Amino acid sequence: MNKLAPDFLLPIPPIFSFRECLWFLDRNYDDIMHRVTETSVTKPFRVGKKVALLEISEEEGKLLVQFRGGDLVEENDLREQVIALFDLGANLAPFYERLKADDELAFMAKEFFGLRLIGIPDLFEAICWSIIGQQINLSFAYSLKRRIVELAGEKITYDDHVFHAFPTPARVVALTVEQLRPLQFSGRKAEYLIGVANAFESGEISKAQLLALPTTEAMVQRLTSLRGVGEWTAHYSLMKSLKVPTSVPYGDVGLYNALAALKKLPKRPSRTELASVFAPFQGHEAYLTLYLWRSLAVR
Repeated sequence: MNKLAPDFLLPIPPIFSFRECLWFLDRNYDDIMHRVTETSVTKPFRVGKKVALLEISEEEGKLLVQFRGGDLVEENDLREQVIALFDLGANLAPFYERLKADDELAFMAKEFFGLRLIGIPDLFEAICWSIIGQQINLSFAYSLKRRIVELAGEKITYDDHVFHAFPTPARVVALTVEQLRPLQFSGRKAEYLIGVANAFESGEISKAQLLALPTTEAMVQRLTSLRGVGEWTAHYSLMKSLKVPTSVPYGDVGLYNALAALKKLPKRPSRTELASVFAPFQGHEAYLTLYLWRSLAVR
């Protein structure tokens, strides 16, 4: 019988650095949804309508996952969520071999060793986050995220700290543009968020529906049929939530800046120029994007 909300251990894959993943989760941005220390991360995980608060640390070569409050959720569901957060199922050995074969990018295999594609298991949250971040800087995007999460997300208190879960589609549907405008959401961005929430709440779209589609192109086409979801938002969401390995968020300024610095590409490269860089990394495009983003930051 599946246990409810126990503490459990997860094996760590060969190419994995908990320290590097913690750094990525705590890049001095005001993220309301988790708390990072030097040795652990504590955050809520949503399974359906339930939210469990978990603390994750490293212990003797494994990840120790401890239940810290919220709803009782089946162990297997929580295991899937943590595996998805750290992309523990991905085999990075082929990607690292390709990195090492590239003169300009080989340094990444050593300097960013073990960084995993930190995921957003909840597809609704991933799409909303990418809509929130459209055409604004990251600091302001995190501020907007904090405001909507404080307004509509569930709360769990542990160790004198209040943790927030991203609101469900039902909670966002209940909001109005007039409620979001004073929080500095543009009218259009507020409409997009509420519209996407309606699509999820009505069953018009779901993670299961996307996973059933045969190709990445079909997934992108389905997502971009939603108002406010363009190519960048679609690929970012597929990359972060469904872990589609071939997704590239075309139009991403950070990605282009990294390619300009490391590959001497123009600041607005053509698809042909992008393809020339990504071609040797076929099947690992999302990871190359992640490591290019990582190259822009200094610890």
